[in-house]
Amino acid sequence: MELQGLLERTVDGLGYELVGVELSNRGRMLRIFIDKPPAGPQDAVASGITVDDCARVSNQLARVLEVEDIDYDRLEVSSPGLDRPLKKEADFARFTGEQARLTLRVPVAGRRNFTGVMRAVADGKLQLEIEGGMVSVDLANIDKARLVPKVEF
Repeated sequence: MELQGLLERTVDGLGYELVGVELSNRGRMLRIFIDKPPAGPQDAVASGITVDDCARVSNQLARVLEVEDIDYDRLEVSSPGLDRPLKKEADFARFTGEQARLTLRVPVAGRRNFTGVMRAVADGKLQLEIEGGMVSVDLANIDKARLVPKVEF
């Protein structure tokens, strides 16, 4: 059984969204990042992951991984953090209007790193408002993308 699909089905079945999976220490440590899906179309930012959410998902995953005979030493379940990674087109669409930091595989306009406000996502392209105007980036060209946390005082 494919691990990513198994994790995604289990986490989704509990009402959460699988944001990321990391295997480290030669596959012996399994780190899972979860988030709550938006409550509605206007709710981009989820209400936040609690320790109880992590415990609930961890307990269920431990059972599922044992049944599926997937060998690991340690399982960690946590929030993706304020600088949440953006991976799927749906992630970019969900957080339209938010600021993001991107690293590209191939330079656009002579640059590989951009920070700006995500304005629109359509047909595999992200419209990013940066200082000096707008840049269009192919989602397939994005190596890494993360939200820029809002600092409030």
